[in-house]
Amino acid sequence: MNFTITGPHYGQSAACEPVLRALPDWFGIEAALQQYAAEINLLPTFLASTPEGVIGFLSLKRHNPYAAEIYVMGVQTESHRRGTGRALVEAAEAWLLQQGVEYLQVKTLGPSHPDPGYARTRAFYLALGFRPLEEFRQIWDEHNPCLILVKRLVPPGS
Repeated sequence: MNFTITGPHYGQSAACEPVLRALPDWFGIEAALQQYAAEINLLPTFLASTPEGVIGFLSLKRHNPYAAEIYVMGVQTESHRRGTGRALVEAAEAWLLQQGVEYLQVKTLGPSHPDPGYARTRAFYLALGFRPLEEFRQIWDEHNPCLILVKRLVPPGS
């Protein structure tokens, strides 16, 4: 699949919200979707695009000079397992390294919840070198355990 990765850009809610809405298994809670859309406008965001439009995105949140988070990421279902998500993460990691960031984290639904879609999400992040840090029930709620995955960013050739 031919796509290009650009970014980081700001003010990308209008480009990213349709991707979120096309993924109801991951972003099916309207209030959360609206919160993500509002935050995306304020965050550095990478876009994966084809001539037809945006097929995926990744927005970052910086927590301190050394650590950042993949705040929200979405890839159209028909583009899953075609390198789009990997390319977005790699572009974000390269940019973060230029900014001096050493650690990248992502929060996702924990393995104590049986959702098969999120099992694939966790497998994706593990394949990219993220490691589970801890599962918390108090971050979101007891029915939605939050797994924090972390990755130490290493400059190429190190």
